[in-house]
This record gives sequence, structure tokens and C-alpha cells, in this order.
Amino acid sequence: MEGTGGTRDDIRKAKLSRFRASSTVCPDKSQNLTHASDKVHEAASAGAQIIVLPECFNSPYGCDYFPSYAETLLPSPPTAEQSPSFQALSRMAASTQTYLIGGSIPERAPDGGKYYNTSLTFSRAGALLATHRKIHLFDIDIPGKITFRESEVLSPGNKLTIIDLPEYGKIAVAICYDIRFPELAMIAARQGCFALVYPGAFNTTTGPLHWELQGRARAVDNQCYVAMCSPARDISASYHAWGHSLIADPMAAVLCEAEEGEEIVYAVLDGAKIEAARKGIPVYDQRRFDVYPDVSKGEVRYEE
Repeated sequence: MEGTGGTRDDIRKAKLSRFRASSTVCPDKSQNLTHASDKVHEAASAGAQIIVLPECFNSPYGCDYFPSYAETLLPSPPTAEQSPSFQALSRMAASTQTYLIGGSIPERAPDGGKYYNTSLTFSRAGALLATHRKIHLFDIDIPGKITFRESEVLSPGNKLTIIDLPEYGKIAVAICYDIRFPELAMIAARQGCFALVYPGAFNTTTGPLHWELQGRARAVDNQCYVAMCSPARDISASYHAWGHSLIADPMAAVLCEAEEGEEIVYAVLDGAKIEAARKGIPVYDQRRFDVYPDVSKGEVRYEE
């Protein structure tokens, strides 16, 4: 379920949740789904209870690929013919009895007129808990380095996504370029989220500069956990992902980080660390909302 509002109890329930991340993506969708399932089962067998897949885990990343790999998700639940990825993710979650943040997949609107970059989160029983469409599209132009415009093909989502995991508390899910907009993270943390989860595919230009920096910044800004999950790097692909999936703690220490290749990384997220960070450096009690506004108190969209 999605919702707003948060208490200290939300943070306490986060204790001992375990995350995993990172896998390789190839041009064959069915092979990607099978490979993702193998890795999800491997992570679950090692004790992971909350599992994260990368952005575009079922397809190559790129504007040339989005339309041909896109699946129709609405009305929900879609059939296996409409969305084999939805059905595969549901089965993975149910068979492992884990919470599964299914990275992202290209989504086609029912009328075929729009495409989205969409993340699906499933319960331990395989039920869909939430859908997040990437809000901020990756449109950049760094001369001599990289030019990319998702907006040539994709449309943006229009809501912030907060998900309640009953045993642990609330998490927020956003996708890749969304991490560069700290307002999303601030709102989610102030609504009681213990972790901010970003499936993402930074490239080899922006990755070494900003991937870890952005993750640690969102963690220290909000004194909560941040999980970032990237596809492994494939130098034969048209887009070279940075890799380096990581998890940062509430003091912005990197608990674990993959290299550029395929790797599963694990971390135990303990709510006591959030409380200790906020007690030791009490910025939550020191903010001056008489001087500047609290973005979490403004008009925030939680529905498309």
C-alpha cells in the first residue's frame, strides 16, 4: 500500500531488513527474466528479505529500445501476454517470500501513445504493492562526453511513491535521475521512510563523478538508508552503465558496494542506526521552518 505520515515506530521496525542488488542485462528479454529470477532466488537463499533489481533489468537501456521492449501494465494485473515481466516479478516475490523492488521496465500506456520508465514493487505473496513511474527524465548534454534525452521517447510520472512494508516500515522508491532532486528524498524521509531505494543506470561519465556522491548526499541529508542498484557494465552494449550498486547508512557511510561487474551486495538495515544518527546530529529538531519552508508540508502528489 502507499501512504503518508510517519512515526518513530516506523523507523524502529526497520531493524534487520536485508537488501541485495546488481545483475547483468542482455538483449533477450526472456533470458533477462530467467537470469533475474535466478539472482533473486540466490539472494533470498542468503537471507535477503528486501530485494532490489536494476533499472531496465529486462531490456537494454536506451531510447531505441524502450518501445520494442515496453509492456502494458494497465489495467492491473496485466496478463502474461501483456506483461511477462510483471508476472515474472510476482512469481519471484511469491516463491521467495521476499519484498521485491523490480528495478524498472519500459511501460506502454494502454492506448499505445505514451511510454514510461516504471518500477513495480511486490509483496511476499506476489501482490503488487506500488508502481513508480520515473518522474525526472534523463535529458543531459555534456559536450564531448554524452548526450541523452529520455524525453524523446518517454513521458514522466507524476507522483512520489512511498510503500509500507508492514514488518519493517516505509520505503520510498524512485528511479535513477530522480536521485538528483533532493526534494523527493526530503519529503519521503519526513514522512517516515527508513530507506530510499533508487534502481538506476548512471553511465561512465556521470557515474564516477556523482553516483556515490548522490547516494551518500541523500543519506546524510535525511539520516536514513539509501540503496542504489545498477545494471552491471557491458562494454559491448550501446550504453555503458557505471555499475557499483551500493547501500549507504544514515551517517553516509557506504556499507557495501559492488564493482562494475555482476555482483550481489547485502546489508542489514538497523533502525537503531537511524535513531542514533538523528540523536547525535539532531538536524531534525534544528531546522528553521520559520526561515524557509518545509517541502513535506506543501502540495505533494501521491497519485497519478
